[in-house]
Amino acid sequence: MRNNISKPTLLIAEAGVNHNGTLELAFELIDAASYAGADVVKFQTFKAEKLVTQYASKADYQLETTGSKETQFEMIKKLELSYDMHLKLISRCKEKGIRFSSTGFDSSSVDVLIELGVDFLKVPSGEITNLPYLRHVGTKGLPILLSTGMCTMEEVVIALEVLEKAGARKHDITVLHCNTEYPTPMEDVNLRAMLSMENELGVKVGYSDHTLGIEVPIAAVALGATVIEKHFTLDRTMEGPDHAASLEPDELKQMVVSIRKIEEAIGDGLKMPSKSERDNIRVVRKSIVASKNIKAGEKFTEENLAVKRPGTGISPLRWDEILGLESKKDFQADELISI
Repeated sequence: MRNNISKPTLLIAEAGVNHNGTLELAFELIDAASYAGADVVKFQTFKAEKLVTQYASKADYQLETTGSKETQFEMIKKLELSYDMHLKLISRCKEKGIRFSSTGFDSSSVDVLIELGVDFLKVPSGEITNLPYLRHVGTKGLPILLSTGMCTMEEVVIALEVLEKAGARKHDITVLHCNTEYPTPMEDVNLRAMLSMENELGVKVGYSDHTLGIEVPIAAVALGATVIEKHFTLDRTMEGPDHAASLEPDELKQMVVSIRKIEEAIGDGLKMPSKSERDNIRVVRKSIVASKNIKAGEKFTEENLAVKRPGTGISPLRWDEILGLESKKDFQADELISI
């Protein structure tokens, strides 16, 4: 996790359930995340029986993308990844040089992921009020990403307290600002809430994005996000709940490239002439020059002095100091003044 602006943002390509339950499609998603240059490709680990009742309704965006003929339980049951599939996904990630991770939606799934060797745990927005789950995650000794969609500040505070009391260290927790609507309307993004959590809670912050396009995560990095999570798919027109609000591979790559450029542009915060502009000082700045011919012994006045380029002579900041001094030599008009 990034601790200051000099270190790269952790870029998570969220495959989620966009594999549609097939290993082949999951492999292609890993390949696409690697192609895009993401640091991590992340899936979702759950057992439908532990996640949702058989009668739970779908979210509105899920109804729009998958229809109403099946329940939420039936929809997500088809999207489970078996233990063997996890092993194969991890192997594929190693081949492609990208880190594997997954979000565990229940305590037993968290344990499976730890057994598989994930190097951080992600608390999804829907579990932030799940007290037993938070306590379980807090005991595991791994860095934690805490997603805060649908949350009030008070709920975030409570979740942090639960995690810390269970054993998690505050500096190992990154709080992700998030809106859980797919896609998120721009007027509901509220990136300043990320800064409010950073300032009020004293934690590292990041952003889990569900908007269309790549502008908002780029802006989040410029504001100080240390982690970006973004859903992606091979094709937005594919069948499934999350495809329509996801980036396609070339868009994901463009997001990664743009964020890396923004990181370079953020810099170290010291206000100094940059290496690339130092030579411009002599060209663009100005010096004190003679506005007319000046004889030796004459006093410098506002009538015989001017300020013009180049910036290789006496700085105009010394104007008051120069006025009234006697010229020690003759100067031609436009000649740089020396004393």
